[in-house]
Amino acid sequence: MNVISKLQRGLRNRPQRSGPRLLTVKDAFHLTPNMIRVIFSGPELEGFPTGCDGGNCKLLLPSPGETKEDFATRLATGHKLVKRTYTVRSFDAQTGELIIDFVDHGDNGPASQWANHAKSGDFLGFAGPSGPKVTNFDADWFLVAADPSAIPVAAATLEAMPNNAKGIAIFEVTSIEDKQCIDIPEGIDVHWLVHPDPSKPSQAQYEFLQNLDWPSGRVETCVAGESGVIRQLRDFLNNEMQVPRKDTYISGYWKIGLVEDEHQKFKRAGG
Repeated sequence: MNVISKLQRGLRNRPQRSGPRLLTVKDAFHLTPNMIRVIFSGPELEGFPTGCDGGNCKLLLPSPGETKEDFATRLATGHKLVKRTYTVRSFDAQTGELIIDFVDHGDNGPASQWANHAKSGDFLGFAGPSGPKVTNFDADWFLVAADPSAIPVAAATLEAMPNNAKGIAIFEVTSIEDKQCIDIPEGIDVHWLVHPDPSKPSQAQYEFLQNLDWPSGRVETCVAGESGVIRQLRDFLNNEMQVPRKDTYISGYWKIGLVEDEHQKFKRAGG
């Protein structure tokens, strides 16, 4: 048994998964022009929790050119690694395949750079996942809204809904070619909005909701995306439309002009 195998076995056998997993890429490709899909598989995914589609996770990224053995050593010994937050798009326990989607920012940012060059046999560290963001589907109707960063959580939420679910889904994408095939209940009215420059603030989702003929009954939401947009939408939902906070999942996943560490500090400061 070589060093990598020993380290991987040690990581897999830790009680309650206290340490991260070393994941291996099975395939990577552009799902749409601005979204990269990476599929992971291998024995490291044995015992991976089911029912966590849409949950967040931490990806721990190797340095460019780093060997798998060197990275596995750093991962196993708790060295500080570049870390980014992502969403579990899906995990199939039968095939043992884990899917994570990455917004393509080119080589701007360590995660996008890694995903852009990912190929079969490549690797990274994985910590998590959390549980899904929306677990109760007993409302009269549902509102789902997402920019590209939040399409994975929105898609996973929609696919978990009962077949008779009703509601509205809003996806804001960079180009119309970024529309995805998602298994959405027939009663969900889907709208794809185009915002070609994500570096500039968008009003599209807010204006859409302002002009919406608001359905009657209790609503549950799954809304996530850029923090400036989310602040507007949160105010609209909680204050204007009086949607109870207990029925509202709404979260800022990123902020224009800030890298993730800066954004996390911004959120902790109440931003």
